[in-house]
Amino acid sequence: MAGKSGRTIDATPKKSLLKTLLSWEGALVVIFLLVLLLGRLLSPNFTATNVLREMPRYLSEILIAFPMGFVLIMGEIDISVGSAVCLSATVACFAGNAGLPFPLVVLLCVLTGLACGCINGFILTRWPELPPMIVTLGTQIIFRGIAEVSLGSGGSLSYKNSGDLAMLGQKVGPFPIAFFVVIVAAVIFIVVLAKTTFGRKLYAIGSNRIAASYAGIKVSKIRFIVYALAGMMAGLCAIFILTTTYGANTTTGQNYEMDVIAMCVFGGIATTGGKGNLFGALVAGFTIVCLRIALGMVNINTQLILVIIGLLLIVSVLISSISQSRAKSTVKKDREQKPKKTQ
Repeated sequence: MAGKSGRTIDATPKKSLLKTLLSWEGALVVIFLLVLLLGRLLSPNFTATNVLREMPRYLSEILIAFPMGFVLIMGEIDISVGSAVCLSATVACFAGNAGLPFPLVVLLCVLTGLACGCINGFILTRWPELPPMIVTLGTQIIFRGIAEVSLGSGGSLSYKNSGDLAMLGQKVGPFPIAFFVVIVAAVIFIVVLAKTTFGRKLYAIGSNRIAASYAGIKVSKIRFIVYALAGMMAGLCAIFILTTTYGANTTTGQNYEMDVIAMCVFGGIATTGGKGNLFGALVAGFTIVCLRIALGMVNINTQLILVIIGLLLIVSVLISSISQSRAKSTVKKDREQKPKKTQ
């Protein structure tokens, strides 16, 4: 805007290049580049072509990271998404094997995930005093239990018409279709969080739910929508998992909730709520995916990969805690050093 002197004053302060590089997102980009360099040093097979070929096995998890970011920004958690993936994939296999058209199979898979999310949202908004951790732990067991009962004694079910799944698993140039789906989903969720009133309401709820309610925000409605979104994206994730596994079993989607929470927290989203953005979660997701691929190319044990991801999660939480403590101490010192007004 223009002041009395005729000068134009920006409504928001400009960030310097140095501050951008020193931000959490800037550090993540540097870490991502270092992971790519590490992968190249570990194996000569770590090339762009090979990475893009292996990506579809892991990309689908990033789809759940976006709504999980919404959940964490509200100061809550959802650990049932992995089981929702398993149940959705199971329903898709039964529907496909029954001869339903593939578009209808996809719709049923997504709707199954959406139903799982709506169940979580209904319980948590109907009885808001219940802790989300315990509720989603219960639904995690229920969803996977239903899938295991449906799969029967064999514990697995193959998708017979693999041609439909192969079509969805095709590439556009060097990039798999899943890559474009992740990018489109990322743009939508990032814009919603950063540029809409819905996103601002999420931050308000995460900062202080009671204050947000007194401010006129329909907290229950927002919570229900977010959990429903998490379930819906779990259903979409299940479809892309089927393009690589061509079937469902009792371990489908196992530990996905921990992976996506790690992506979000490593991306700078605070587990206490009210802080973070999804661009960091997106970069962290691709960093973890590339790290998995690089370590897999040199035959690193899968359990060791989980240990490394766990360490990254702990380090990111520790750094976030230290930065918050320093910020609080700086504010306290400034208040103490501020001269008192004379009477």
